[in-house]
Amino acid sequence: MELLYWFESIRNPVLDVFMSLVTHLGEETFFMVGALFVFWCLDKRKGYYLLSVGFVGTLVNQWLKIVCRVPRPWVKDANFTIVESARAEATGYSFPSGHTQTAVGFFGGVARFTGLPLVRVVSIVILLLVSLSRMYLGVHTPADVGVSFLVAAVLVLVLYPLMESTLWFPNRLYGILGGLLAFSLAFVAFMEFFPFPAGVDPENLAHAVKNAYSMMGAVGGMLVVSVFDNRLLQFPNRAPWWGQAIKLVGGLVLVVLVKSLLKAPLLALCGGHEVAHAIRYFLMVLVAGCLWPMTFRFFERYTT
Repeated sequence: MELLYWFESIRNPVLDVFMSLVTHLGEETFFMVGALFVFWCLDKRKGYYLLSVGFVGTLVNQWLKIVCRVPRPWVKDANFTIVESARAEATGYSFPSGHTQTAVGFFGGVARFTGLPLVRVVSIVILLLVSLSRMYLGVHTPADVGVSFLVAAVLVLVLYPLMESTLWFPNRLYGILGGLLAFSLAFVAFMEFFPFPAGVDPENLAHAVKNAYSMMGAVGGMLVVSVFDNRLLQFPNRAPWWGQAIKLVGGLVLVVLVKSLLKAPLLALCGGHEVAHAIRYFLMVLVAGCLWPMTFRFFERYTT
């Protein structure tokens, strides 16, 4: 807590606003926008890489959270204060940091595959700032941030050569995604059958169960997308700038509509069981990876 108290001592309104803005770059929404932009508009293999780093990182992060069940810093120490604007997003258990995991996974992945020195430097600066922001805002301890940083960095380094090898061995992609699906199924089984003690916070437990099923659906969808695209669709990434903008904005709107409109009907259909989230995320990924990319050849025709 000593480092957190030091950050608390140097807080000021300008830094509070800056760090509050920077920390948003570690949110799931930013990650999905960035990863889908790479997947749709730049390079599918790089997109699979970023998505795999993100999905594996989320699974590891959620598993550690529910197993370790570490309270937030201000819960452990009632004398410690946080930047209040960060409280709303600081839900669930503290260890490890989800924002750090996401930021290092995404920006570290971009830094790993980009050939542009400026992009690499900016990406590294951002991932470091997001990590620092979680401690400055007072919502995570150095242990929370450090473990997430290490896990994400390992995934960035290990998954990159594996995903690059699919350029020469395309079927290897199915094995990578199949292994990720097995990991997500194991997490679902753990959440369903592990005898958690009575003291576990029910809200955090329910959140972890929801995430387990959501990740299972998303990973299963990504595996289906990889087979469908490699064998049938083979959608192009190339398009003029206006086409890339339409692809990104239109695709994001479509995915958000599927995510929001199907939530209530699927929960009702499944009797409120969390499997509804698995179905919903599975359909979201199919829309993002199969349905929407069917329009991409139209945009490619206008590429000079």
